[in-house]
Amino acid sequence: MSHRFSQYDVFSTRTGDGNPLAVVHDADDLDAATMQRFAAWTNLSETTFLLRPEDPGADYRVRIFTPTTELPFAGHPTLGSCRAWLDAGGRPAAAGAVVQECGLGLVTLRSDGELLSFAAPALRRSGPVDAGIADHVAGILGQEPLSLQWGDNGPGWVVAELRDAAAVRDLRPRFGEGDQTYLGVFGGDLADGYEVRAFFPDQTGRREDPATGSLNASVAMILAQRDQGWTHYTARQGTALGRDARIDVRREGDRLWVGGRVVAAVTGSVHL
Repeated sequence: MSHRFSQYDVFSTRTGDGNPLAVVHDADDLDAATMQRFAAWTNLSETTFLLRPEDPGADYRVRIFTPTTELPFAGHPTLGSCRAWLDAGGRPAAAGAVVQECGLGLVTLRSDGELLSFAAPALRRSGPVDAGIADHVAGILGQEPLSLQWGDNGPGWVVAELRDAAAVRDLRPRFGEGDQTYLGVFGGDLADGYEVRAFFPDQTGRREDPATGSLNASVAMILAQRDQGWTHYTARQGTALGRDARIDVRREGDRLWVGGRVVAAVTGSVHL
């Protein structure tokens, strides 16, 4: 059956600078096995499928697949899926907000001109990691991080802070064969922004993500716990991969918004 198909570049102002996302529209007739097989074929970090919502409070539902597994939530697929839904004619029930249903529950998004942002979901796991994980991560990094804690909002991030942005850019992590650690690394400051990198396992062994909304949401929560005064900063990601992704992070009261630009790259149809 033919389905509308689109591909976007997320956290980017031009195609090639951010993180690509494949989106299959009106996917209610597809089963999970078909979705997983197609996500493996696209070989992107994530492929999403738009469906009718099951929760009456949602505007649409999304299922998010890596080439090997389904995720309850991920940031750049949330932004890209929302843009795809809007571009296909979707109209939110409530003015000024779009509500996405995913495996993590309901996620609120908003649009401010070209900037699309999602409200950072609560962490499923936070706080210090145990000594064994700390030793393991220090070995991967080749150094003791300034801080290390859980930032799990779906993918299972362990988040390490390095001394500055240059240390993050220069990092050459040393993962062992079969290592399943989802590792996020950041460094910098509020004035000049933060450098962020994300490493995760895939079918080829390891992959670095060029732009990661879920990890940036976790970093924002860690920074909010540390400093109650800041309201805005910009994070950079993908520098080590030759990308130029920019993530906009804003704090409004007790809510954190993580956003960026989303560029349409490919539109057409796919037969599944």
